[in-house]
Formats: sequence, structure tokens, C-alpha cells
Amino acid sequence: MSAAVQPVALILIPAAAVAAPLLADRLLRWIAVPTVVFEILLGVLIGPDVLNWAHVDELVNALSQFGLAMLMFLAGYEIDFAKLRGGPLKRAGTAWLVSLVVALGVGALVNRDPLNGAFAGLALTTTALGTILPILRDSGELPTPFGSLVMATGAVGEFGPIIAIAILLSGNSPVRTAVILGAFAVITAVAVLGARRPRPAWATRLIKRTLRTSGQFAVRAVILVLAVMVAAAIWLDLDMLLGAFTAGIVSRLLLSDIRRAEEEVIEAKLESIGFGFLVPVFFVVSGMNFDLAALLDDPGTILLVPVFLLLLLAVRGLPAGLLAPAGLGRRDRTALGLYGATALPLVVVITTIEVDDGHLPSSTAAALVGAGMLSVLVFPLVAQRVRGGSVRPAAPEAGQPRVRAESW
Repeated sequence: MSAAVQPVALILIPAAAVAAPLLADRLLRWIAVPTVVFEILLGVLIGPDVLNWAHVDELVNALSQFGLAMLMFLAGYEIDFAKLRGGPLKRAGTAWLVSLVVALGVGALVNRDPLNGAFAGLALTTTALGTILPILRDSGELPTPFGSLVMATGAVGEFGPIIAIAILLSGNSPVRTAVILGAFAVITAVAVLGARRPRPAWATRLIKRTLRTSGQFAVRAVILVLAVMVAAAIWLDLDMLLGAFTAGIVSRLLLSDIRRAEEEVIEAKLESIGFGFLVPVFFVVSGMNFDLAALLDDPGTILLVPVFLLLLLAVRGLPAGLLAPAGLGRRDRTALGLYGATALPLVVVITTIEVDDGHLPSSTAAALVGAGMLSVLVFPLVAQRVRGGSVRPAAPEAGQPRVRAESW
């Protein structure tokens, strides 16, 4: 074993991943705390700034990057654009553009260096789709028109910032960036067209035959799609998140015409790889990398946490709620804004990039991540309480069509 590998970290990180859902379950009778919050907090606890039991080495960092890629892949996989086309996606896109303009302006005004401040403002435009979708699924909201609105808001809140990262944080000229994004768009179009083609009979038979054997053809094919799209993004000097997110969309199309029972088995296997292994590693390691000392050393930095939390609500949540369909009630608008303002994974990603590039002080990054952690803890909980008091669409009876989100 390499000297750079820490056996203690290899034990404590999975232990923290196991402890997180246990703690969330114990608190469930009083308050619903997303598991990701405990994963980050436990990472802070075992990391260098508190107990100093574990450190991030090369192997742990590599696993964390795989976890981030898998998180974005699963977020892309969850999106069903057939349900989002039309009104929901257009409104969500308009709301995000408003958030982007306001966020970049606010960031430039409050920072001594306007450019660095604008970069910091980009973190305020994100939405944690991978965090809120399980909440919607568990509450039964996902197949409803309201769930489609939240999905559209979250999808744009994930995809928009990733594109903005490629444009604003890549360091490339506008022309080069446009060419690179165009090349990646061509690669994506080819992948989508390939995924939509009828699958050969031999592939269908192989998927079914290896579904519960060591062959696992379908899962291996999906992982290959993920690897190819991430490699393409890296090769084009784009962030790997764009490749991972796109791979999820392509993989959903690739599996769209197989039997639903088989698709559910494949989805369960992918979620096991992601949420059972790689994704928790990313969040625990994010907690270990969290600069708690920089946050606590200056009282002014601590005060930035509630300020950034309010900015997330104002910059990201308010446009999402205000630009919702006209027929949406006040409670649902409020809940939509709260879900839209829930942000963490991309806040961690953007602040990490900005700190590494010297665009953002470590203390400000810590305050932004702290605000993201609070948003994940508070906003979905309040949204569920607000939404719980509203009238929900009744489940359609057998043979009756569901209400289509496109009508909004």
C-alpha cells in the first residue's frame, strides 16, 4: 500500500456515511434533516479542524471526485424532459437568468474586486436538484404538476451554473469557449441520437440475461457512457460536471424503451453505486475540506452565513416563485421558491474552484458553504410544511390521465 494512503481515513469515511442516515432516522420524530447535512457535519468532525482523525489523501480525493461525477450523473438521469418541455422549462430558465444577473451584480457590488465578487455571486444561482428530488419522491410530490415545476427549476439550477462555470471560470477567451461548447454540443447530439435509436435485439437479450448475474451489461454500458462524456468534457477543457450531467440525460434515453421492471432494477443498481458508495464519500470529504478555522476566526465571517442564506432566498428563490405559473397558489409559490433556493453541491464545487484560482478568500468560501448547508437543512423542511397546508392534486383513478405540467 502506498505511503500516501491513510488506512484510518478509509475506515472513518465509510463509518461517517453509515452514521449519517442513522442520525437522520433518530431525529425524524422531531425534525426531518437530510442525510447530506450529517455527512458534511461528520466530515467536519473527523477532519483536520476538529478531531483531526482523518486527512484527504490522493485516493480519498479521487473517490470524492468520482462521487461528485456520480451525483451529477444521477441528477441528470432524474430529469425527464418530456414532462418539462414547454411552460415549466421556459419559466425556470427565465427565472434562472434573472437570478444570474442579480447574483453577478450583487457579488460585484459587495466585493472589493468586482470580478471576484461576480464569481462568488455565481454560487447563489444554484439549486441542489440531487438533494430535493429524493424529498419530493418520498413525499409523493414528484409525479404531480408541482413536482414537475420543482424538477424544471432544479434542472436549470444545476445545468445553468455548470455552463456558467465553463464560460466564466475556465479562463478561456469567449470565442474559444463558444467553440468548445459547440464541440461538446455536437458530441452530446451524437450521443443523444445514438441513445434514441432502436436497440438491437441482441442487446435487449443481453441486458435481460445479465441483469442479475456478474455480467451486468446494462450497468457497465451506463458507466461507459458516463466515462466517455466526462472524458469528452475534460478533453475539451470543460468542467467534468457538464459531462457527468449530460451522461445522465443520455443514459435515461438509452434505457427509455426497455421494460419498466427491468429499468427499475437498473436504476436501483445505479443508485446503490451512487448513493450507497460514491456520493457519501464526496459529501464527507467536502466536510473534511471545510475551512472551519477560517469561519470561526473572524466574527464578521460568521455573520456572512445568515447573510448568504438570505441572499440565496432572495436571489434564487424569489425569482423562481415570482415567475411561477399564474394559476399557482401562494403556498405553492413559496414552496417552489424555497426548493429553488436549496443549494449545496455546486456551492461546494464553485467555491472550491474559486479558492484554488485565487478568486475567493477561504473564509468567504466557508461562509457560502455554511449557508448552503443551512439551506439544505431549513428550506426543504419549511417548504414541506408550507406545501403540506395546500390542496394537492388527487391521484388519478385507473384509466384517467394525469394533469400535465405543460398546461402551466
